[in-house]
Amino acid sequence: MKAVLDHVGIAVRDLKEALAFFRDALGLEVEAAEEVASQRVRAHFVPTGSSSLELLEATAPDSPIARFVERRGPGLHHVTLRVDDLRAVLRQLRARGVKLIDEEPRPGAAGSVVAFVHPASAHGVLVELKQLMPPAPPPLKTLQVGDLELVLLSDGCFYLDGGAMFGVIPKPLWEKKASPDDRNRIRMAMRPVLVRGSRTMLIDAGCGDKFSPKLSEIYRLEREWNLQHSLAAAGVSPESIDIVLASHLHFDHGGGFTAPDTRGIVRPRFSRAQYVARRGEWEDAMHPTERTRATYLPENLLPLAEAGVVQLVDEDATIMPGVRVRRTGGHTAHHQMVYLESGGKTAVFTADLLPMTAHLPEVWIMGYDLYPLETLSFKRAFLREAIEREHLIIFEHDPTIAAGYIRERDGKRYVEQVA
Repeated sequence: MKAVLDHVGIAVRDLKEALAFFRDALGLEVEAAEEVASQRVRAHFVPTGSSSLELLEATAPDSPIARFVERRGPGLHHVTLRVDDLRAVLRQLRARGVKLIDEEPRPGAAGSVVAFVHPASAHGVLVELKQLMPPAPPPLKTLQVGDLELVLLSDGCFYLDGGAMFGVIPKPLWEKKASPDDRNRIRMAMRPVLVRGSRTMLIDAGCGDKFSPKLSEIYRLEREWNLQHSLAAAGVSPESIDIVLASHLHFDHGGGFTAPDTRGIVRPRFSRAQYVARRGEWEDAMHPTERTRATYLPENLLPLAEAGVVQLVDEDATIMPGVRVRRTGGHTAHHQMVYLESGGKTAVFTADLLPMTAHLPEVWIMGYDLYPLETLSFKRAFLREAIEREHLIIFEHDPTIAAGYIRERDGKRYVEQVA
């Protein structure tokens, strides 16, 4: 768990007197007040650099701040530590026997979620834990490709090392397109696609819900809005999925294939579905090497085999009318992308061949790719095909551009965004 000081909370009885000191005497800027209905308090944030002061003014006589001031008078109320994954931190604290005031996160100020640790476990200090929430996702985007309806879903975001995501490309170049955090990680979407055609298909499924607190912190998971919410918003239940198609079996693509049931037993998440994967990819995942062991996780795959729901394909094949797979190699030996074709139109789910729009230049290839020269060869040919035939490209990992056409002007390539 990594925590940084976010702010110090100060309970005030007379806001005018407090402002006379912090604003007028010290010359600090005071942000506009915000009502926090759940705590019956009005919060005034005073930025002081990388952290802030929070002046807390009660809005009801029975609020916690009003009771605090009545008992102790105005003064230091709490310290707030900011964390990346509040739920994971709460699980870790419970496992260590820490007494919590809040067992689950609740709404806080400035669009955050918060939880308090009891002073009895924090040496007499009231500690607030805070997680900044990403902006609410926009409404689901739907693309029509002939008779196929494509719904762009979300399993949230995660963060990977920027250097690894861009391989040999120097940081001064890639950081202009993907800004890293203080641990050199860049934000990446997990964007499965729901296909409505002759049958209902899901392509990839994000990372799922089985990560430990440690891994959640390493990958800085943002999953307050995830695949479960996206499917519900699309009006689709897990039981209505007929086919789950894997581009490949890394954890950020296949982690959502399975989920714990009410007894904690991990089972196929989509109970009626057949799970389709490339045979070579499946065999590689079942026999990982030292380099691939961290991304081929058995809990994502073994329950599928045990349930007898895996269907393996050996070659490029049509999976259902209008949907076919094509091997790209490169990222893994049997990585494949998905063509979605109907009514003379084509969309391509490129998976990790073109994970983000930042990877548009031919030599911008991930350090994660096992066979980068194979990626380069296939990517060079496919980019020419995509431009000439006007394929609509779906970017699985780009946090802002979900889909678009690759255009070329004056020898430079760019993406014309459509979603």
